[in-house]
Amino acid sequence: MTRVRRALAAVAALTTAAGFLAACSASASGKTELTWYINPDSGGQAKVAANCSTDSYTISTQVLPQDANEQRIQLARRLAAHDSGIDIMSIDPPFSAEFSNAGFLAPLPQDLQTKLKDQSFQGATDAATWDGQMVVAPFWSNTQVLWYRKSFVEKAGIDMSQPVTWDQIIDVAAKNGGKVAVQANKYEGYVVWINALISGAGGEIATDTDKGLDMKLEIDSPAGEQAAGVIEKLAHSPAAPADLSVAQEGQAGSTFGGPQGAFMVNWTYIYNSYEATNKGFNKDIGYTRYPQTVQGEASRPPYGGIGLGVSAYSDHVDDAMKAIECLTSPDNQEVNAEITGNMPASKAGYEANDNALEKTYPADLLALFQESLDAAAPRTVTPYWSDISGGLQSTWHPPSSVNSSTPAKSQTFIDNVLHGRSLL
Repeated sequence: MTRVRRALAAVAALTTAAGFLAACSASASGKTELTWYINPDSGGQAKVAANCSTDSYTISTQVLPQDANEQRIQLARRLAAHDSGIDIMSIDPPFSAEFSNAGFLAPLPQDLQTKLKDQSFQGATDAATWDGQMVVAPFWSNTQVLWYRKSFVEKAGIDMSQPVTWDQIIDVAAKNGGKVAVQANKYEGYVVWINALISGAGGEIATDTDKGLDMKLEIDSPAGEQAAGVIEKLAHSPAAPADLSVAQEGQAGSTFGGPQGAFMVNWTYIYNSYEATNKGFNKDIGYTRYPQTVQGEASRPPYGGIGLGVSAYSDHVDDAMKAIECLTSPDNQEVNAEITGNMPASKAGYEANDNALEKTYPADLLALFQESLDAAAPRTVTPYWSDISGGLQSTWHPPSSVNSSTPAKSQTFIDNVLHGRSLL
C-alpha cells in the first residue's frame, strides 16, 4: 500500500457511516440519478447540472465545504471507503494527482481526453494531467491579476501601462497611504501566492515528481529567497493590511474596497463582487498583469480552477462520463462563468453563446484573463501536494515570520514530513 493510500485510508477510518451517507442511485422517476459533489458557488454548477440532465439520467448536486482541503478530506473519506454515492466530483487542481494515484478516479476515455486537451488552455491541461494521462476534465480555470484603484495610482503617479513589480507596488502604497491586499492566512490560498512568487523568479517548488517521495524540492533556491523577500517586505511595510495574517479572498476584497484600498491580487470573480453594495465602484477598478517577482522577468500568475472527476466506485461510470463531457462543453463553461465569475477552462468557452461574457466583463479584461492563464504556473502536480502545502503553511506563516532563512527551513521540514521524520 502506498504512503498516500495509507494516509487516505486513515482518513477514511474516521468515517464510520459512509454507507449511510451514500446517495440513492435512482430518482423518483426511475431514471438514474448522478450525484455531483461541488464546491460552493452562486448557482453555476446547479444550472449546468440541469442543462446536462437527460431522459436517461438526472444530475443532482451536493455542496462540499468552503475550504479546499476540507473538500479533499470529505471526498477522500468516502472514496477510501469505496462509497458508491459519489458519481462526479469537483476537484481542486492540486488534489487531482493524489486522487488518481490512490485509484479513486475512473480513467477518462481516450477520445474524451483528446477532446478536452484540444479545447483546454495549456495550464488547465497541465493541472489535469498525472502520469501522462488527463485524469480530470477541466471545467473552469481561474487566475489572478493585479487589481488597482485608478484614483490611487493617479494620485501616486505610477504608470500602470508597463509591467510592475511587487517591490514597486509595495513602495508606492506605503508612500501614499495605501494597502496591498493579498491572501496570507494559513490556508491553501497563501501557498498559491508563494508558488506564484517562486515561479515568477524562475523557480519551482519541486521537480522530478515522477520519483515520488524522492522528488527534488527546490524551495531552498534563489527563487525561493526572492519569494521570501517579497513576503517579508510586505509584512513589515505600512502597506500591509492589519489583517494580513488571516486574510483570505474576501478579506482582501474588503481591504481593496475600503478607504485605503490601492492594490490587490485576487481571482477573476472579484470583479463583480462590489456593485451590489457599492454602486459605481467598478469605474475605479483598473487591472493589469500579475506583478513581477523580479524586475524584467515575466510574472507567472496563479492557476486555480476545478476539474471534474468520475469516481471509480460509481455504479454509473459510463453515464457520468457522458455527463462530464456535457458539463465541460464550452457553452456550459460560459454559463457557469456568467453566473459565478469563475472563468472557462477553454478559449471556446470565452467565446461561447455569442460572446455572452462581454455583456458582463470588459473585452480587455477577458483578454487579460486569457493571457494570464496562458502564462500561469500551476502548483506542483504530485500525489504528495497536501504534505508540501501543509509544510509551506507551517513554515511560512505568519508572513511576519518570513525571512531569508525561511526557504531552507521549510525545505528541510517538508523533506522530513515526506519521509516520515516529522509530522504536520
